[in-house]
Amino acid sequence: MKNKFYITTPIYYVNAQPHLGHTYTTVAADVLARFHRMIGEETFFLTGTDEHGAKIAEKAGEAGVEPQKFVDEVANSFQIAWKELNISNDRFIRTTETDHKRSVQRAMEVMYAKGDIYKAKYEGLYCQGCEQFKNEKDLVEGKCSDHKTVPQWMSEEAYMFKLSKYQDELLKKIQDDELMIHPVEKKNEVLSFYNQQGLKDIAFSREKVKWGIPVPWDKDHTIYVWADAFLNYLTGLGWKGEEGELPEFWPADVQLIGKDILRVHATIWPAMLLSLGLPVQKQLFTHGFFLSEGQKMSKSLGNVIAPEDLVKKYGVDGTRYLLMSATTFGNDGDITWKYLDEKYNADLANGLGNLVARVSNLLEKNSIELELKINSDKELYDTVLEKMNAINIDEALKIIWRKIAESDEWLSEHKPWKLEEKEEIKKVLAPIAQNILNISYLLLPFMPMVAEKIIKQFSQTQISKSESLFPRI
Repeated sequence: MKNKFYITTPIYYVNAQPHLGHTYTTVAADVLARFHRMIGEETFFLTGTDEHGAKIAEKAGEAGVEPQKFVDEVANSFQIAWKELNISNDRFIRTTETDHKRSVQRAMEVMYAKGDIYKAKYEGLYCQGCEQFKNEKDLVEGKCSDHKTVPQWMSEEAYMFKLSKYQDELLKKIQDDELMIHPVEKKNEVLSFYNQQGLKDIAFSREKVKWGIPVPWDKDHTIYVWADAFLNYLTGLGWKGEEGELPEFWPADVQLIGKDILRVHATIWPAMLLSLGLPVQKQLFTHGFFLSEGQKMSKSLGNVIAPEDLVKKYGVDGTRYLLMSATTFGNDGDITWKYLDEKYNADLANGLGNLVARVSNLLEKNSIELELKINSDKELYDTVLEKMNAINIDEALKIIWRKIAESDEWLSEHKPWKLEEKEEIKKVLAPIAQNILNISYLLLPFMPMVAEKIIKQFSQTQISKSESLFPRI
């Protein structure tokens, strides 16, 4: 029986168009999904959009359209962006879908019947940008650290979720790595939060927000946007909202998230799972943000790097490679157009592209026939496999590029273009052609179109030269 592998991205909030952060997470998830399919695992890859909440209603109002029309347009822009980037998700879920809404309401009924949801007056500081209640300790000079705005004081009747009930059980699961959190410093951050602040009951409904899923037993309330959104990870698998109903592929093997949403994914979400009688996710992997020359990207600073501009300049596979190799996966990265141009030229134009061009040209010119075997370098494969299983995506690429550098050095040392005997030329070129075929196989998850092209080219007995894969910039 095949191993199963389930990977998710967060569902993206549709208050704005897809940006670099969304793209980074989604390409990384796609690379991992493609890799697990490649090694023979039955894989399910879920992404989608989060479409309810006060912020959406406000943005739709500003645009002068109904919320549904607004979310339809933005959700469509995400789907178009992922298609352009060759993202291979098995499902794109939207929280405005009827099946999702029905399942969320059923889940609320289950938690309510269990006594985990109760009605109370709730007061607290609310950041509309985050759609989250904030503790004083979370604020920097009285403002939300992410949105730089002053949270509003809110006082209203709400249905509360007994988050505090699950403090000890969740703390133990995280300590024991039953719920793994990577990188390790992020696990320590979460443990520190559990130990110092602890879990407190939170509002799971809003009385004054109309753009949301109605609480099934009280139509004056809508379900809190995070409670609605988290359940996509189950409803995306066809889950109907019943207690203990275990959908195929659950628990998730990897949930990729940005560091800004780690805390809620490590507290509220697994607590909901326990309340619903389901196992917690296996792993949360948190990645950092891209900065530009040490500064956060923003329109006002004019340093925003838009995903569509990357694709225009570097192509789809060039963009995928640059994003995945730009920084240690899990850490913040600093990128500029200058850095990306230099990396593209060094690694792709002068690296992989040049190696393929030189070798194929010499093979054609000397009419050399070869019988190469795909994925025949077990040591290379095993090393890359180890890195990918540990979600060290950039490290896996470094290993592959080391092989490219070694191949270049071999050619420079043996200078096949200076040799005259066909057999001597073949002896020099054959191992490098074999390297190229092995490398291209391992690049399939990262650069699917380019890798397929090279595999097709180097699987021929008589390898022909081809057009430049990566023209210099």
